[in-house]
Amino acid sequence: MILERDRVFQQVRTDILNCELKPGEELREADLAKRYGVSKTPIRDAMQKLEHEGLVDIEPRRGHRVRPISMRDAEDILELRAILESAVVGKVARTASAEDLASLNQLRSADVGSVDSFAEYNRLFHTTLAAMSGNRRLAEETVRVMEFYDRLAIVSLTLYAREGGFDGPLADHNSIIDALQARNGRLAGRLVREHVERSRGQIMRGLIRQPVIA
Repeated sequence: MILERDRVFQQVRTDILNCELKPGEELREADLAKRYGVSKTPIRDAMQKLEHEGLVDIEPRRGHRVRPISMRDAEDILELRAILESAVVGKVARTASAEDLASLNQLRSADVGSVDSFAEYNRLFHTTLAAMSGNRRLAEETVRVMEFYDRLAIVSLTLYAREGGFDGPLADHNSIIDALQARNGRLAGRLVREHVERSRGQIMRGLIRQPVIA
C-alpha cells in the first residue's frame, strides 16, 4: 500500500520533472496542499525529499521554489547520461538474449511530428535498453538521469524541434540497434556518445535562451 506522503512526493516530483511546476516557480504549502488534496504535512515532507534530490530550494522564512536549471547542472546531467548509457549498451551487447535484441525492432519507428509522442518514445527507448542490461542499479541510475534529462529537453524542445525535428535522433536509435544486434558493444558505445553529444548541442542552445536558467 502506497503511503499518502509517498504518493504526494511522487506526484510533486513528476510535476516538476514534466515542468507542470516550472523551474523557478514559487511553491506555497497551502497552494500545493489544495492542488494535491492533502494537508500541509505530506507537502512539507515532499519538499524536504525534493530538496535532497536537487529539485527544490528551501529558503528560510520565504518558502520553497522549484530549483532553476543551471547550465552547469545541465552539462553534468548530459555527461553522466553519456557515461551510463555507454555502460548500458556495452552490457546489452555482451549479455542480452537474441530474443531481447530482436525485440528492439519495435523501437525502430516513432511519431517524429509530435513533441509529446517523440518524448514518450525516447524515454521508452532508453529505459528499455537500461532494463535489458540486466544490472538493476545501472538501470535505476540510467532511468533517474533520463528523468532529469527530460526536464532539460522539455524546457528547450521548441528550439530542438525547430532545428530539424526528430528524424536525426530516430536515425541514431536505429544505428544503435544495428550495432547491438551485431553485438558490437564498442560501436554501440561510440554511437551513444555521439548521440548524446548531438543532443547536448541542441539542448544547451535551447536552454541558454530561456529565462528559467540560473
